[in-house]
Amino acid sequence: MIIITGSATIAPQQIEQALALGIAHSSRSRSEPGCLAHNCHTDAEDPQRIVFVEEWANMAAVKTHFAVPDSGKFVRDLSKMAEGPPVMTIFRDEPVPPQS
Repeated sequence: MIIITGSATIAPQQIEQALALGIAHSSRSRSEPGCLAHNCHTDAEDPQRIVFVEEWANMAAVKTHFAVPDSGKFVRDLSKMAEGPPVMTIFRDEPVPPQS
């Protein structure tokens, strides 16, 4: 499984627009093959910071997602509202079974 975390600090006057954009992007992404989860959140400690948490079946699905024109447009549009460059980290992970 691939886990992606991302965030951007948004200018206060554009936070509502950025959240709407992020929610639409997450919703659209969840319909893509290999997307297990894709959600947009507001940081509870910094309401100007939007956070994304994504889970993908494999790196091939991530590469396909990144190639979708709407994904590139989302990053460009969100970057214009951000007070600095967005941050993204990609992890390769495997579930840990519950401990008894």
